Amino acid sequence: MITGFLWKGVVRDRGRSIMPFIVVTIGVFVVVFLDGFMGGMLSNMIDMTARFDAGHLKVVTKAFEENDMEKNNDLAILEADALFDQLRTHYPQVSWSPRIYFGGLLDIPDADGETLAQGPVAGTAYDLLTNQVESERLHLANSLVTGRLIGSGKEALVSVDFAERFEVSPGDTLTFFGSTMYGSMSFTNLTVVGIVRFGNAALDRGAIIVDISYARQFLDMENATTEIFGFLPDDLYKQEEAEAIKRDFNTRFPAWEEDEYAPYMLQLADQSGMGDMLAYMKSITFIMVVMLVFALSIVLWNTGILGGIRRYNEFGIRLAMGEPQGHIYRTMLLESLMIGAAGSVMGTILGLLLALYLRKYGLDYGSMMDNISMLIDPVIRAEITPRMFWVGFIPGVISILIGTALAGMAVYRRKTAELFRELS
Repeated sequence: MITGFLWKGVVRDRGRSIMPFIVVTIGVFVVVFLDGFMGGMLSNMIDMTARFDAGHLKVVTKAFEENDMEKNNDLAILEADALFDQLRTHYPQVSWSPRIYFGGLLDIPDADGETLAQGPVAGTAYDLLTNQVESERLHLANSLVTGRLIGSGKEALVSVDFAERFEVSPGDTLTFFGSTMYGSMSFTNLTVVGIVRFGNAALDRGAIIVDISYARQFLDMENATTEIFGFLPDDLYKQEEAEAIKRDFNTRFPAWEEDEYAPYMLQLADQSGMGDMLAYMKSITFIMVVMLVFALSIVLWNTGILGGIRRYNEFGIRLAMGEPQGHIYRTMLLESLMIGAAGSVMGTILGLLLALYLRKYGLDYGSMMDNISMLIDPVIRAEITPRMFWVGFIPGVISILIGTALAGMAVYRRKTAELFRELS
C-alpha cells in the first residue's frame, strides 16, 4: 500500500525524481554498453588468437612449448597421425586440426624467368583440402581480395601487403626457398591462386598459406606436424572445459615428464599472455563498476541534498504531525530504490540497443592498426551476454541508495522544538 502511494509521489512530483532518474539512466547506460563493448573486444581477441595462433587447445612437444617463439620444426610432433587418432577417440567433442609453420624466401621472377625480387615470408600450412571446417574457421572466403581458394597441392595464397609490394597476382609462379625439418635445403614452385587480406598487420605483412599435404612433402615432414589445434564445440572458448581436457590429456600421456619430444597439451589461457589478459579484463570490468558506483553516489548525494533542501519544510511538517524520523528516512530510501530501479531499466534498455547496433554493424578501426601486430580483428562488434541484463542494476541501485542515505541524514538533524518557529 505504501509502495503504491510513494510511487505516485515519485511520478507526480517530477522535480524530485527526474534528475536522479536521468543520472542513473546515463550511468547504467554507460556500464551496460561498455560491458558489451569490452566483452566484444575480448571475444575478438580470443577468437583471432585461437584461430591463428593458439587454438582453444594445442598439442605440441614439450621441447617446442619451451621454445614456442622460435616455431622450430625440428621440435615438431612425430607420428602425428597416431596421436591425431587418439585425440579424436578420447576427445570427440573437440575439432582437431594439424598445422605446420615454416619460413623462408619467395623468389619472384620477371618475364624471362630470372629473379626480379625476393621477399621473406612466414608460411602456414592448414588442412584445407580434406577439412572444409578449417577454411571456414579462418574465414578465407571472406578474406579473398582476388583469385580463388586453394584447390590442389602446389597452390598458395599470398597476403595482400606482400602481393602489393612485389606486384604478385593470381596465376604467378613463385619459388619458395627454405629448410626442411631436418635442416637441409628445401625449394619448390608454388602457383599463386589468391590474394588474401585479414585486416591485421601481423597477418597481412608477409604471409603465405599452403595445404598441409603439400607442405609435408617439401618440408620433409611426412607423418609430422608442428602443432595440433583443438577447438571446442561451436568454436566457443570455455576456460574451465579447456583446462579440464588439458589436465586429462597431460595425465593420460605423462611421457613428456621424461621425454622432451613427447606430446604436451596447452590451453588458450596458457599461451600468448592470454591468461593474464583474461584476468586483466575481468578486473577492469569490476573496477569500472566500482568507480561508477562511487561517482554516481557523489552526484546523487549532491542531488539528494538539493532535493532535501527543497523538501525541508515537507520533512518539518511530517515531523510536526508525529511521523517518526526513521519512517521518513526509510520512505526516502524506498523512493530512491524505485527511482534507481526505473533508471536502471531504462539505462539497460538503451545500453542493449546500442550494443545490438554495434553487434550488427561493428566499429571498423582498421586505419588505426597499421603498425599493431596484435591478433585483433579490425572490426569490433559488441557481445550480448546475460550479464548485461543485470550488471547495470548494481551501480544504478546502489549508488542512488548511498546518495540518498547520505543526504537523508539531514532528517535526523531536524529539531522538533524549532518547527513551529520555522513554520510561522
